[in-house]
Amino acid sequence: MSTQHVSFQQASPNEQAVILIVDDVPENLGLLHESLDQAGYRVLVTTDGLSAIEIAHRCLPDMILLDGNMPHMDGFESCIQLKASPITQFIPVIFMTGLSETEHIVRGFQVGGVDYVTKPLNIEEVLARVKTHLAHAKLLQQQKQVIDATETAILALDVHGKIVWKTQKASELLNQYLPELESFEAGLKAWFSDLEQEKDPKKLTSCSYSTPSQQLQLLLLTPWESEQSVAKNYLIQIKTSTPALEMADILKYCPQLTQREAEVMHWLLLGKTNKDIAEILELSPRTVNKHLEHIFEKLCVENRTAAVAHINSLVQEFH
Repeated sequence: MSTQHVSFQQASPNEQAVILIVDDVPENLGLLHESLDQAGYRVLVTTDGLSAIEIAHRCLPDMILLDGNMPHMDGFESCIQLKASPITQFIPVIFMTGLSETEHIVRGFQVGGVDYVTKPLNIEEVLARVKTHLAHAKLLQQQKQVIDATETAILALDVHGKIVWKTQKASELLNQYLPELESFEAGLKAWFSDLEQEKDPKKLTSCSYSTPSQQLQLLLLTPWESEQSVAKNYLIQIKTSTPALEMADILKYCPQLTQREAEVMHWLLLGKTNKDIAEILELSPRTVNKHLEHIFEKLCVENRTAAVAHINSLVQEFH
């Protein structure tokens, strides 16, 4: 089995798919290399995580078959770094390792792997998985290209509310209105946490996040599933609308709230976390939680997301 590296050029759609095999004992993979060759794939081999990351950035393989147990940098850490890079984050990674304990398999999916096969390898099974995941990755890429062409602002989030990818339009909106994404990402995770706990998720299919100059309306396009799959992604459309309500407006639409509760609601509409609100209003986090409990009770809602949705629905009703 040859382990020489071919020229580092990204394959065009009409060329054979490129598979990068990463294993510190490559001679054990002679049959896999040969089988991939015979199946029509272009194969690269390397023996450590660091070089795998370098090759992935330079060559952009269509898939990576990654050993989990390697010296210096194991496959799990290698996958974390691959997924952290905008250049390589979309390359599907299949772990192939002798580590067969449940904790290792779970770890493989947690760090971004799309599949996990254990050694000794069943070559026919590996080839079937490679073919399936390549087709899926190609379909996702085509979908993203179509969405980009429509100039629609779309985010893809994982089941925890973490941004997996975004269209060019979404990137432009976020860069324009939210140069610091930390608070926005915390808001997304809070929204998904509410969705997970809500008995009727259809009530929470939208939420808003406000900036000083613009309010962003987030719409859940993918139906929420109670039984989550690790690989499940949710599509979110971003729309711009008017700035968030001031406290006087909140009291007009919700006269049952006190002045302090309206202040808390104002910052809630701006997408601030409970901790942020406590710092802004110079209150203890416990006091903010108490105010939120009273707000939820008065608005007949169960959580932050539902409270924001309720206020937005009142605004639309009276306009």
